[in-house]
Order: sequence, then structure tokens, then C-alpha cells
Amino acid sequence: GIVLVAINPYEQLPIYEQDVIYAYSGQNMGDMDPHIFAVAEEAYKQMARDEKNQSIIVSGESGAGKTVSAKYAMRFFATVGGSASETNIEAKVLASSPIMEAIGNAKTTRNDNSSRFGKYIQIGFDKRYHIIGANMRTYLLEKSRVVFQAEDERNYHIFYQLCASASLPEFKDLGLSKCFYLPM
Repeated sequence: GIVLVAINPYEQLPIYEQDVIYAYSGQNMGDMDPHIFAVAEEAYKQMARDEKNQSIIVSGESGAGKTVSAKYAMRFFATVGGSASETNIEAKVLASSPIMEAIGNAKTTRNDNSSRFGKYIQIGFDKRYHIIGANMRTYLLEKSRVVFQAEDERNYHIFYQLCASASLPEFKDLGLSKCFYLPM
């Protein structure tokens, strides 16, 4: 299949704006510069033409920008499908991200906020190829991190957040009074 190598510039660039989405919409793969929108357009066209499910696999090391790339692909689908304003799918799917990050992210030697799980996002389309829903599942949670962390690494963020909140009245019943707290 198609492979796109993207580099995270660690800053916002004007290459993901609405006008760029429209520039890639309807184009054939290879007619324009390599871009996440070109990959998304190819998957979208094949879904519509062949009426078969398509997959985009976003892979990379910690901090490579996988979540951001997935977010841009979802924005592309919502825009070209004419459902961006109707569903705001990008915001809805990613609304759970802060909660997921607290529970599934940890400090590693390479990244202070490293996701220790994978995400599988399934987007549903109707017969007009408008987004009608989405489902996100997580997998491969690093269970060993709960009881052991390598030197200079930490447990999941939620552990430290709960310990930092132990004195709040709403957390009284959780029995967190003897937490050993290290600032994040």
C-alpha cells in the first residue's frame, strides 16, 4: 500500500488549513506533494468507488505526531464528506483524549507525556459518504508500568494526579491519604 513518512516539526504549520484540504480533495495520489490529506483522499475515493472498508495506519515513535496526523485525517474526511459542521467528528472523537492521556500516558526517558497504548479509531459513513459516527478503542496498555518503571520513568499520570488530589474532600473515600506524591 501507500506509505507516507511525516516528520513532526513540533510547531503549527499552515499546511493543514481548509484550503489545503480542498486542494487535495479529488486529486489522484502522486499528482500533488506527499501529505496526510493525499493518503486520506485515496482512502476516501477507494471507499466510495469500491464500497469497501479502508484503513489508514498511523505509526511512529513516541512524540512523532501520530495523534495529530489522525486528527488531520479525520478533519479531511469530515470536510470532504460535507459533514464537518454537522458532526464536528474530530472534536467528538478526540474529546476523550485528556481522560485517556491521564490514564494511559506516562513519562518515559524520551517523552514526558508518552502514550503507552494504541488507538483504533473506526469512522462510520452513510451512503452519501458523510460521517455518521465514530468509535475509539485502545489496546496494548503497558500493564507492567503499574508496578515497575525504568530509571527516570514514571507510572501513569493518573496515579500522580490522584495522589496530588488526595486531600480534596471528594477524594476522601478513596483512601489516598498515604500517597507518596512526586510533582509531575
